[in-house]
Amino acid sequence: MTVAIVGPQTNTSAECGRILRALPNWFGIPEAIDYYVEQIEQLPTFLAISDGDTVGFMTVLKHNPYAAELFVLGVLSGYHRQGIGRALLNSTEEWLRAGGTEYLQVKTLGPSRKNEEYEQTRLYYEQMGFRPLEELKELWGEASPCLLMVKRL
Repeated sequence: MTVAIVGPQTNTSAECGRILRALPNWFGIPEAIDYYVEQIEQLPTFLAISDGDTVGFMTVLKHNPYAAELFVLGVLSGYHRQGIGRALLNSTEEWLRAGGTEYLQVKTLGPSRKNEEYEQTRLYYEQMGFRPLEELKELWGEASPCLLMVKRL
């Protein structure tokens, strides 16, 4: 399987929305998906393309000249553990470094809420060099603690 990473580009909400809706174990709240899709339209996004189909994406939100956030990302389940997430992150980080960004953050479900899928997600981020900074229980509500993870680029 050959996967090409393209981007960054905007106007990718249709492809990205399709992927988000195909990942209900991570993105199960329709209003949240609608919010992400609306925001993705204007944000720089990298796409993973396999045989002409978008199978993954990574969208970036720049907070200031020094810091950015992995705003939302997803890879179709059938393509997990094949290096697509790593390739998307490598392209994203290369682009951010070239623009002078020094720090990258990501928010994910915190470990105080047991969830097998998000345990895998946190492990991926740790393997990619992110480190947990703080679990914020008030950001998304007590039932969905937010783990803030950071990485120096």
